[in-house]
Amino acid sequence: MEGLAPIDVWVLAAILAKATGYAAALLAMGGPLFLATFRHAPEEVLRLTRTLAAIAAVVGLAVLAVQFGIRAARISGLGLRGATDPVMLGLVWDSPLGTAAIWRGGGQLLVLAVLFKGRGGLALGLAGAVLIAVSYAFVGHSLGDPRWLLGGLLIVHLLAAAFWVGALVPLHRATRHAGCARMLQRFGVIAMATVAVLVAAGFVFVLNMTSSAAALVGTAYGWTLLAKLCVVSLLLGLGALNKWRLVPAVAEDRSFAARALRRSIAAEALAIAIILLVTATLTSVTTPPVNL
Repeated sequence: MEGLAPIDVWVLAAILAKATGYAAALLAMGGPLFLATFRHAPEEVLRLTRTLAAIAAVVGLAVLAVQFGIRAARISGLGLRGATDPVMLGLVWDSPLGTAAIWRGGGQLLVLAVLFKGRGGLALGLAGAVLIAVSYAFVGHSLGDPRWLLGGLLIVHLLAAAFWVGALVPLHRATRHAGCARMLQRFGVIAMATVAVLVAAGFVFVLNMTSSAAALVGTAYGWTLLAKLCVVSLLLGLGALNKWRLVPAVAEDRSFAARALRRSIAAEALAIAIILLVTATLTSVTTPPVNL
């Protein structure tokens, strides 16, 4: 298929590492955003959010190191020997990935500050979330023209996605607490705005990356993108189910509601994991039609 790069074990490793990195970044960014939005959530939920964000930040740092090795192995063609070669690692460090790593690593270190209660720790965590989002503007499709627009849209897109992703585990835990309906309803209102941002930014990227509608069904990039959009549609459907049926049922204290909502949130998490894996594949082994 046109636009599909050869796939070997190092490419598969790159896809897995990139998907894991995406997940870690979104959870690390989403933690501070959730804490800032739901300051009066139950202490157990806030503590879980801090812990999850910190773990994600540490995992993100580890993934950065692994990605350097994988990238060195791929460009050198030497396999494991290339992954540990100082010269090849130096070349990767001098590439856009090195610049992105500085911003992302710094952001992930700042996110660790959320472990400390108080405004200072939260402010540092929020700054870290912004740095992580900005780091992605140094690599990938946002390097196209107009760069300022694509980079800005990507940053906003990532922060909106991070808010949603970072809220899933805390909200799952919150459903076990009495009086959680108000928090869930507030999340639903904010989530509507984040969905609008995600859809608008995604639409602009699709227009920029595909030269025509025919390119969507004539290239590997197009088919992979369509697969991602299908899963995104499923995710949005689950979100709508939560907001319009399950959350009102929780507010009415119906017996089935909390358990059904937890299952729906778990399904959302699975859909997001699939989306991240497809996105990693999209950016690792396919070429946008505009670049073919």
